[in-house]
Amino acid sequence: MNTSIPWEWYRTFLAVLREGSLSGAARRLAITQPTAGRHIAALESALGQVLFTRSQTGLLATDTALALKVHAETMESTANTLERTATNFSINSASVRGVVRVCASDVIGTEILPPLIARLRESNPQITIELVLSNRVQDLLHREADIAVRMTTPTQEQLIARRVGSIELGLHASASYIARHGSPESTEDLLKHALIGFDQHTPFIRKALTQYPQLNRDCFSMRTDSDVAQLNLIRAGAGIGICQVPLASGYIPLQRLLPDFFSLYLDTWLVMHEDLRNSRCCKFVFDALVKGLEEYISRNQEQ
Repeated sequence: MNTSIPWEWYRTFLAVLREGSLSGAARRLAITQPTAGRHIAALESALGQVLFTRSQTGLLATDTALALKVHAETMESTANTLERTATNFSINSASVRGVVRVCASDVIGTEILPPLIARLRESNPQITIELVLSNRVQDLLHREADIAVRMTTPTQEQLIARRVGSIELGLHASASYIARHGSPESTEDLLKHALIGFDQHTPFIRKALTQYPQLNRDCFSMRTDSDVAQLNLIRAGAGIGICQVPLASGYIPLQRLLPDFFSLYLDTWLVMHEDLRNSRCCKFVFDALVKGLEEYISRNQEQ
């Protein structure tokens, strides 16, 4: 086996896996189709393995290709990290410039971070933000992201962590739902309503259920593990659900229900790998997001 395999062959390999064809991979990478074909043929020759078979629907990955996928994706992440890091540590410019990859949950990334990022970019247009939306805890130690917004206390020693406050969760419904069905007056009354909630258990949900065993999976008329989908179901008047209290004052106002019964708090942290402490760009974005999130939380606590 050839141990000196160029990264670009693996990059083309990943593109073919994702697109299902050489032509799709070529478009994705802005190379020619013959070049993509040569990369795959060269990689197969170097590995001594067949990676794709032809079918009527395109190229199908072999078991070998699927086994290599996770390792090639790790290489891709490392290559992207090298590029971001080199850019962020540039000292050739007096301005703050670079690429920063920020990870946050779906609801934080769609509802809270956009205005903060817009404000940051308005004053610093040389900064490029890559926003990754995922409820999975991204591995900052392996630099899947540069900065992450986390709703659990970080435990890794190699991370710089800053607690920005606690965000309260409450039961909410839209005015349209309440107009049709009324407001629940008690816990027993609540369970008679159309409820929106989770599908799969997570550590946070299992912990919450010890305090609120009534709100188990079986009582939900609508189930989804997407916080954004839950929020928009509430806004659409589909039923009563749990959302962050500050979001109730959004473009579709929501009414809080039974606050004496249900109230949970999410500790909110901003986290960055300690190796980036000397990156002007990453530190600037980190500090800007800390300030913006602290203002967001404190402003809504005062209301």
